[in-house]
Amino acid sequence: MTDAVIVSTARTGLAKSWKGALNMTHGATLGAHVIAHAVRRAGLDGPEVEDVILGCSNPEGATGMNIARQAAYKAGLGVAVPGMTVNRFCASSLQTIAIAAQRIMTGECEILVAGGIESISCVQNEMNRHMMDDPWIVQNKPELYWPMPRTAERVAERYGIGRDRQDEYGVRSQLRAAAATDAGRFADEIVPMTVTMAVADRKTGAVTTKEVTLDRDEGIRPDTTLAGMSAIRTVYEGGVITAGNASQLSDGGSACVVMSATEAARRNLTPMGVFRGFAVTGCEPGEMGIGPVFAVPKLLAKAGVRLSDIDLWELNEAFAVQVLYCRDRLEIPDDRLNVNGGAIAVGHPYGVSGSRIAAHALIEGKRRGAKLVVATMCVGAGQGAAALFEVC
Repeated sequence: MTDAVIVSTARTGLAKSWKGALNMTHGATLGAHVIAHAVRRAGLDGPEVEDVILGCSNPEGATGMNIARQAAYKAGLGVAVPGMTVNRFCASSLQTIAIAAQRIMTGECEILVAGGIESISCVQNEMNRHMMDDPWIVQNKPELYWPMPRTAERVAERYGIGRDRQDEYGVRSQLRAAAATDAGRFADEIVPMTVTMAVADRKTGAVTTKEVTLDRDEGIRPDTTLAGMSAIRTVYEGGVITAGNASQLSDGGSACVVMSATEAARRNLTPMGVFRGFAVTGCEPGEMGIGPVFAVPKLLAKAGVRLSDIDLWELNEAFAVQVLYCRDRLEIPDDRLNVNGGAIAVGHPYGVSGSRIAAHALIEGKRRGAKLVVATMCVGAGQGAAALFEVC
């Protein structure tokens, strides 16, 4: 069975939802931009791609109608290149990489594009809620419909993780991401994108537009202090979750070219990394943030490696509280975890984050001389996902 390798990646800077550069950008445009650049970086002609698989957590409206097919065509791959949209909430794009790799490993395909897009700005507040809640589920497992901050509050309360620790972690994420940006550690991922954004006047509410170029992640605040973090109001009265110790709502896109190792060698391409395994699990939806605690052991057991063998970890920062719980429960070394910050600072466009953290783990892993890296995350409705890669 042939190995599946990632040979290139490209992503947008992650923009603040509603107020950021991508607040008027259609999902097809987001997807086309990163697909085109990832394909170009791999030295491919568009029609050589056999399929495009994009993740999206809210696949409707500006990210609906099988957005992967739209993005593939707008990227210039040609009408013969198909597209498929996948939804596993926050792990959607990590799932697409796994799907692409598995199809390659079975010999079905040689060259695929995987990744994800999300436009929270254009979709989240406009979503169709007609008959959204099933009455039986409401009666028997209402936590499946809980908003994510509520699940984070439960994790904090159930496992005794106070706000002070969460705020300290939030500061750490911001400062690590700021240092990484200054050092150019995201530069190999981000492809600048010029778009038209809407700007609302704070006093009058009048909306105008302007052209901007997004070339970095908008949510990083290098001046973050613990005092400032501690002053942010909580989402729920009497709670501990705040906008400072939770992931930022963001818009963006990410794509990777996944290829058979044989085809990469034939083209004299040096892979970023080799796909070595993927695992998903379920957990109680009321504490969905702890999903990695179940997904990671399953992944490592199937791959036949120990936790101590992993040189670098990217654990998506949906909330500081769940990162802290998962880190401590799994006994992940702190100096190997989210070394350049995470979604608390960088942002979390749901369907993008899996692809982003996997690609970043490989890039940073290469920089640090790592051999094995893991990308893992909690997933809405009580799930966990984890993927293992070998750095080339």
